[in-house]
Amino acid sequence: MSDEEHGAWGTDPADLPAPEERLQTGAPIGAEDELDRSLRPKRLDDFIGQDGVKAQLAIFLEAAKQRSEALDHVLLAGPPGLGKTSLAGIVAGELGVGFHVTSGPVLERKGDLAAVLTALEPHDVLFIDEIHRLNRSIEEVLYPAMEDFQLDVVLGQGPSARTLRLDLPTFTLIGATTRTGLLTTPLRARFGVFHRLDYYAPADLARIVRRSARLLDVEIDDDGAGALAARSRGTPRIANRLLRRVRDVAQVRGRPRVDRAVAEEALELLEVDALGLEELDRQILRRLAETFEGRPVGLGTLADSVGEAADTIEDVYEPFLLQEGLLKRTPRGRVATARAYRHLGLAPPAEVGQPGLF
Repeated sequence: MSDEEHGAWGTDPADLPAPEERLQTGAPIGAEDELDRSLRPKRLDDFIGQDGVKAQLAIFLEAAKQRSEALDHVLLAGPPGLGKTSLAGIVAGELGVGFHVTSGPVLERKGDLAAVLTALEPHDVLFIDEIHRLNRSIEEVLYPAMEDFQLDVVLGQGPSARTLRLDLPTFTLIGATTRTGLLTTPLRARFGVFHRLDYYAPADLARIVRRSARLLDVEIDDDGAGALAARSRGTPRIANRLLRRVRDVAQVRGRPRVDRAVAEEALELLEVDALGLEELDRQILRRLAETFEGRPVGLGTLADSVGEAADTIEDVYEPFLLQEGLLKRTPRGRVATARAYRHLGLAPPAEVGQPGLF
């Protein structure tokens, strides 16, 4: 599950989704996944950051509760790890309704979607992660379900086939996507609420780290939390992952308190540099700067050169590199910026970072 997720990470392991909900994701549930879930907040007030999104959601949720109606369908967009799954769970918790979890790749046949929809109770929340990866034929089934709360079922085959329309309870569909541009226009138009989650400021990430440390019974000071926040790429999920690894280092080194020195020692061990770049981030920049000598490089060629899938490069690594001004997308391909060269300790070519005449 994505998002991926503080900005999102709550309190009590007893509040985790039921086993049947976990199985709907189609992914195994490991110890790290369970720990991630236990850190997610269960109330909107506990969710740190994304203040604009929270303020709007609070209004929409209160209005839906006052009218005793299902919340309008919600689309959450943004890079992995920013709290889309956690926000969906919070919506269900605030409304006091059931929370059903699945993902676009898991729904392979129309019957898969029909089974999920017919299991919903009135006002339940259905969360579809990676909704842009839905099969187009399944998307067609989803349209009347979202708009009219009805499900078309085809009985029989050939000339004798007939369509049966089943009524569904009113429900809220929350879709999460890392690539809004891949959503079809008809699907996107059926969402009444759209929110885009942005990368978190270091101050918010430091608050998330301190909160997660309390839940994990880890003693950490402000400097230690700040060091982790600065290298977390603006992403709560990464901040929580780094916190768990720093906890391991502190335990093995016999340090009762995580301070800046312990945090930086652990981050150096993990090869996370001052900007939060990991080894693959630096490999991408080195390929652009050294292997291809600053020339524009296509996504497929870049992905092959570092041994990673093109989708992963585009969805996971590029957004942060772009935001940090380390990489540029041009009509001819990807290029490293002058700042990337400096970060790698290289001298940028004369043409990099120089304005053109026209």
